[in-house]
Amino acid sequence: MTCELGGKHCVPCEGGIPPLTPEQATSLMQQLDSKWNLIQDASGLRAEWKFRDFYRTMSFVNAIAHVANTEDHHPDLEIGYDYCRVVLTTHAIQGLSENDFICAAKIDALPRT
Repeated sequence: MTCELGGKHCVPCEGGIPPLTPEQATSLMQQLDSKWNLIQDASGLRAEWKFRDFYRTMSFVNAIAHVANTEDHHPDLEIGYDYCRVVLTTHAIQGLSENDFICAAKIDALPRT
């Protein structure tokens, strides 16, 4: 999926800014894959992917780790044999920032087999 968010880079967030409103978050959701869902009152983003086996799951997880390190914005991951669940939120502001949507868009662009 090509979108404006995927071409941006995360900026450091040490707090001091308000989290995105539910309306702002809902608007940005339109640029993401439909797998993403808003968490309670737009405090985070969540998505889940299924894979054929552990190798493919871990390949995807490693690709997410590369995106996270490159962007210096790190999701919470839950992984198992054939699944990966991702939660994005900006802990410093206890809610969503544009960084979360940038990382989600970059994860959307990762290959999955």
